Amino acid sequence: MKKTLLALAALAASGAYAQSNVTVFGVVDTAVSVGTGSIANKTAMTSPGYLGSRLGFRGTEDLGAGMKANFWLEAGFTSDDGVGAASSINNQVPVVGIAQAGAQGLTFNRRSYLSLSGGFGEVQLGRDYTPLFIVNTTYDPFGSSGSGASRALLGTAGAYGSANSTAVRASNMISYTTPPMGGFAAQVMTYFGENASNDPAGTTPGTGSGLRLAYASGPFSVGLGWNKVGVTATSEVNSLNIGGSYDFGVAKVMALYSTDDVSAAARVVKGYLVGVIAPLGSGFIRASYSATNNGAAAAAETKQLALGYVHSLSKRTDIYVNVVSVDNSGGAAAALNGAVTAANASSSAFDLGIKHAF
Repeated sequence: MKKTLLALAALAASGAYAQSNVTVFGVVDTAVSVGTGSIANKTAMTSPGYLGSRLGFRGTEDLGAGMKANFWLEAGFTSDDGVGAASSINNQVPVVGIAQAGAQGLTFNRRSYLSLSGGFGEVQLGRDYTPLFIVNTTYDPFGSSGSGASRALLGTAGAYGSANSTAVRASNMISYTTPPMGGFAAQVMTYFGENASNDPAGTTPGTGSGLRLAYASGPFSVGLGWNKVGVTATSEVNSLNIGGSYDFGVAKVMALYSTDDVSAAARVVKGYLVGVIAPLGSGFIRASYSATNNGAAAAAETKQLALGYVHSLSKRTDIYVNVVSVDNSGGAAAALNGAVTAANASSSAFDLGIKHAF
């Protein structure tokens, strides 16, 4: 009798959740990557080379009157060793209170939010991509992943002196995205560093806001992104980018320009990209030329040329190859795939990998 009651209780509980639509999804991407530099070369298994490996859960519940409740939980990891990616709990660099990546196990570092959506648009609470990054990755043929990722993607932790910890994602955020309006859409976001009022660093670090404006009509699209985040009590990074694309059918051409105004360093970091994606056989070619300049007196600059091909084996499985090279000047020493190169020297990369989505 007791077992029967337990079974009926479990059935009732499952029925209570049956109205929600929950999806388990993910990507596993692994590549053999080679990096060469003037000081040291490196050959390794890496992840990702095409799309970031992830395990996710997303769901929605119909609340009636056109309104829905949604959630999204997405954990990143490197598939070559199973290591989970660390998250940022307060949008600050260095990350406070989080162990080295992998030591803390799997975290929902990629996306973790609840939202309400309807005819009014969508309101999100939690952790997600910033408006700035959405523009960056939309107009990068390599989708900001792998050795071919755009050099115009600025602001990663400490890169080129910018220390923009929210160049990709923001924790503790509130975001509102409008519904499409004749091809136009907009997004506003604010997020919190969560420092106490008596913190020696003040309440500014990790706190900021962002904005995205977008328009799409037929083969044409354009987007503008802006982001501001506090770094110290008296300094901040203001980032701005604008990108666009046009699909000619035989090829999709795209371009991107971005800046990071680093107040503490009194300089503006600039980046740009031109790229193309073109169908070829059962896959597509992607290529880009991108560069970044750190805006300092020495004008350290890195220029990158990337070429890749993705071949579809099925709707969910692809094999791919990337060939990338960078040239440094003005004291820059950027290197690819773990290689080490001297200032003003070059570096190259080669990736051969496979991606499976489920």
